[in-house]
Amino acid sequence: MLYCGEAVMKEKKSLKQDIILISAFVLIGLLILLFVFFTGQNGKSVEVSVDGKTVGLYDLNTDRKVEIQGLNGKNYLVIENGEAYMEKAECPDGLCVNMGKISRQGQSIICLPNKVVVKIVGDEAEESSDDIDIIVK
Repeated sequence: MLYCGEAVMKEKKSLKQDIILISAFVLIGLLILLFVFFTGQNGKSVEVSVDGKTVGLYDLNTDRKVEIQGLNGKNYLVIENGEAYMEKAECPDGLCVNMGKISRQGQSIICLPNKVVVKIVGDEAEESSDDIDIIVK
C-alpha cells in the first residue's frame, strides 16, 4: 500500500524520466538534421522529366525560367542563385509550388497531376547508374 507522499515521489520521478527521454530524442533529431544539412553536396544541374522521360537538363548556376509541358498542364520552373523552385503550376492542388527551393543533390520537386519531376543532380559521372560499383568472383 502506497502512502500519498510515496505516490507523489514516484510521479515526480516518472515525469523527470519522461523529460529526459523526450530531450534525448529531440537532441538526436537535431544532430541528424544538422548532419544531413552540412554533409549534403550542392547539385550542378536540374533534371526535368515528364512521365518518366527526361525532357531537359539545365545548369543550376544559370538563371532562367523554364516552361514544362506536363500531361495535364504546364509547370513553370525558375532557376536562380543556384536554386530551383516551381513558380506556378496548372494543376488542381498546386502542392509542387509550395515545396520550396531545392539546391542539393537528391532533392526533388514533384507534380503528380502533371507527372513532372524536377531533380537536382551532380556530375554525370557520379549520377550514372550504369557504372560498376564492384566485381565479385
